[in-house]
Amino acid sequence: MNVLFLTTHFNTGGITSYLLTLSKGFQKEGHRVFVASGGGNRIEALTELGISHSTLNIQTKSELNPRIYFALISLVRLIKDKKIDIVHSQTRITQVMGTLLEKMTGAVHVSTCHGFFKPRLTRRVLGCWGKAVVAISPQVENHLIGDLKVSKEKVFLISNGLDLNDFPMIDEPMRKAARIHHRLSASPVIGIIARLSEVKGHDVLIRAMKSISERFPSALLLIVGEGKLDETLKKRVEELSLQNHVRFYPIVNHTFEMLSLLDVFVMPSLQEGLGLSVMEAQAAGVPVVASRVGGILSLIEDGKTGRLVAPQDQEGLARAIIDLLENRAAAQGMGQAAREFIAKNFSAQTMVEKTLEMYRTVQETPYLVSIPGMRAAIRTGLKTPVAKCAKKLDW
Repeated sequence: MNVLFLTTHFNTGGITSYLLTLSKGFQKEGHRVFVASGGGNRIEALTELGISHSTLNIQTKSELNPRIYFALISLVRLIKDKKIDIVHSQTRITQVMGTLLEKMTGAVHVSTCHGFFKPRLTRRVLGCWGKAVVAISPQVENHLIGDLKVSKEKVFLISNGLDLNDFPMIDEPMRKAARIHHRLSASPVIGIIARLSEVKGHDVLIRAMKSISERFPSALLLIVGEGKLDETLKKRVEELSLQNHVRFYPIVNHTFEMLSLLDVFVMPSLQEGLGLSVMEAQAAGVPVVASRVGGILSLIEDGKTGRLVAPQDQEGLARAIIDLLENRAAAQGMGQAAREFIAKNFSAQTMVEKTLEMYRTVQETPYLVSIPGMRAAIRTGLKTPVAKCAKKLDW
């Protein structure tokens, strides 16, 4: 089987990790993988795997941007030259492109929904989900069916998976060695690895750090990531006089390097499709405190495989973190239980096998629903490039 992954960018993050895991797994199963994206800092990882990457001028958040339609020309050529069977899109922009590419080439289009979206008119009328859509958690599955009105028969629940060989269990000697390597003498060390955006709840964690630093005067918070809130968060640290207790690091390609420094990993998200960085921390045996939201509920059983707190509850967040730091034996047991949970329920091999089975299913099955909303868009006169392009293709 020849598979083309289509995504808006290939920078460090959840979607890129997802595609790298699938790519490695597909290759081991004897399938050919190609990737097309707007470029990014992780393309070298594809080169190391021997996977071809095509750079497209599609880094935009608007499905009305004309350049995504110009990019279809080179993609049609790629699909025909490489005899692509499946086009698998990952973002809203590439879902629109994948839907048009299916009509233009005959390659089957499927997509993955990595999170939650507002049920805007264009998403409901022009779904562009493809012949099938992967939901990465039960919560995302419910969102697709309940909020975005995707046919239940088209939704496949396939959770993200991890290769535990990439995340060995972190013990105290390993943690001490990592801190020496990074010249980090502080203890305890708390951390978050996530893009710097409002939805990740960094501000709540920084405010909680005020109470944590009062209980542990040498405590340090590592904020690993990049994003539009960089300056805002640094100003908040200064306002709370936490400069000696908070450090900012740029995003890292291999999260295990930063996880090995931590006593507790924290993810105070306001919304989360599943929580890949939470899974990675659990896989490495690092105790996790996270918000009781979205797909995180699929990962953490409170008090057993991590701690859950209400979103935006800085006091509750601080108490949960302090409790783990004061009860090291319990925290260590929680980390071990979390690793075993990930190994049993979220393996990379299971994700690969289920995704390939989904491909085979959609190849053998006629469309369960008519082409998502395209004809309706034309009939109602929706003035978008999607509708215009669909009209030219005689949809």
